[in-house]
Amino acid sequence: MSALLEIRDLTVRRDKRQVLAINALTVEKGEILAVIGPNGTGKSSLLLTLARLLQPEKGEILWQGRPFKDYQALAYRRHIALVLQEPLLLDVTVFENVAIGLRYRGISSLEIKESVNYWLTRMGIDALSNRSGSQLSGGEAQRASLARAFVLNPELLFLDEPFSALDAPTRLRLMDDLKSILTETGTTAILITHDLKEAGKLASRVAVMLDGQIVQIGTPQDVFANPASPEVATFLGL
Repeated sequence: MSALLEIRDLTVRRDKRQVLAINALTVEKGEILAVIGPNGTGKSSLLLTLARLLQPEKGEILWQGRPFKDYQALAYRRHIALVLQEPLLLDVTVFENVAIGLRYRGISSLEIKESVNYWLTRMGIDALSNRSGSQLSGGEAQRASLARAFVLNPELLFLDEPFSALDAPTRLRLMDDLKSILTETGTTAILITHDLKEAGKLASRVAVMLDGQIVQIGTPQDVFANPASPEVATFLGL
């Protein structure tokens, strides 16, 4: 594996308050990195910074070995996709919700039809293609949101608490399907979550964040079995 994304000496402030202070973090191609920690510890701020929606106060972020400043924001965002806790679907058909990013990119109608139909089927919602996005259940809406992300063929997928609003059976089925797709496609993913079961099930590595800092990183097995500090152990419930 080689580094897809790298952080060096990153500091981020929001409303004059420091929310991130990360000395180093590397995301390897093809891995699924779960960033875990309690609510309010800066996980979502990290995701927004890596998506270039927040501007760091200092530090450097490298994309495929080159600094962010070498890329225009729009050019970088063509390499990524973002799935949030709330799917934020438009009041148009599921097909059009999934197709919207491809239309912005000027993809031909035939390619759009083939790609969208493939991902609707892959996510198990092809029967909902003509239903309005506003008429979906929580699980259906999140599947549409994931299809909208995967249809763009992203090199890096950001997932911000994508299962937290779902009931347990729906969440488990969707996690199984997502794990399968990430494995099949080799898509690199960063999962933001406070749920240890989600991290253990999906991630190849886990980064523990406390008070805006990465305090431990390793495989789920290593982190859960050998917390680096009493604070980490407390968060892990040990």
